[in-house]
Amino acid sequence: MKRAIFPGTFDPFTIGHYSVVKRALTFMDEIIIGIGVNDKKKTWFPTEKRVEMIRKLYADEPRIKVEAYDNLTVDFAREREAGFIIRGIRTVHDFEYEETIADINRKLAGVETILLFTEPELTSISSTIVRELLQYGKDVSDFLPEGMEVE
Repeated sequence: MKRAIFPGTFDPFTIGHYSVVKRALTFMDEIIIGIGVNDKKKTWFPTEKRVEMIRKLYADEPRIKVEAYDNLTVDFAREREAGFIIRGIRTVHDFEYEETIADINRKLAGVETILLFTEPELTSISSTIVRELLQYGKDVSDFLPEGMEVE
């Protein structure tokens, strides 16, 4: 079985994230969306709410699991017996950062990282921008997967 971790803060989970998961499901048997708990990051939604929103989104997809974790991503992958980490890439800067982390994860645990480039029409969408729009009371529905509600 090919199992992958798709890690992130997902605050909130955007259509860009959704696209990466959809595309990764074409070659993975199971994907665990891992919501990293990072006390240094200021989040809009509590961890439990993010887990709940994403689980609801994938309620009819048995190959998707959603869990929070508070350790290194590579350790979380090993604990879940995942041989792969899926990451979305929007920019050259993302690529350089992810390449370094992928090398370290492979050396530490033999876990391979698969980088999926964001679809061109989605490159400008980020959780950071969506959070800022939410902060100012703007409608963000165009940036979220269909059916995902943020309150």
